[in-house]
Amino acid sequence: MMRRVLQPLWFFLALIFLIEAWLWDHLEPVVARIVAAIPLRAFKEWLAARIARLSPMLTLAVFVIPAILLFPLKLAGAWLLMHQYWISAFALIVFSKFLGVGVAAFIFDVTRPKLLQMNWFRKLYEFVLDIRRRAGELVAPVTARIKATMAMFRSNSSSRWMRLVQRLRHRAHSAR
Repeated sequence: MMRRVLQPLWFFLALIFLIEAWLWDHLEPVVARIVAAIPLRAFKEWLAARIARLSPMLTLAVFVIPAILLFPLKLAGAWLLMHQYWISAFALIVFSKFLGVGVAAFIFDVTRPKLLQMNWFRKLYEFVLDIRRRAGELVAPVTARIKATMAMFRSNSSSRWMRLVQRLRHRAHSAR
């Protein structure tokens, strides 16, 4: 009984986790392109050289500092929400999320070798990768159903549906 009650919660958490992973996967190459376009490549090499001299614990501090620096943006987003500036709050929260994930991906790419030297961090990293795999397995059946439904709408059997939508759109435009 309890498992049935908690299943939607686990699904929702898995979905959030996969969205975060998707953002990470897709923003890391964007940040890499930005680093390639802007003269940040020299900065990345300089940072990697400095990190190579640090102990793993100090490298962890380098990894955590950007999250601490972005925290005021999240507080500002919460303040905007509390004062009902919905659009500004949404824009700031989305901006801070993309910026945070992008910067974290960049910093993690530079600090990963040192961070993985710490046994507890390596275990945590492997645990997160395992959770990501399990979240994908949990969401896969629903994703497959959504894709099948979308394919049905695109198939020939849905041409009547599309004609109806076209007719309604035409009526709406001609009524103006």
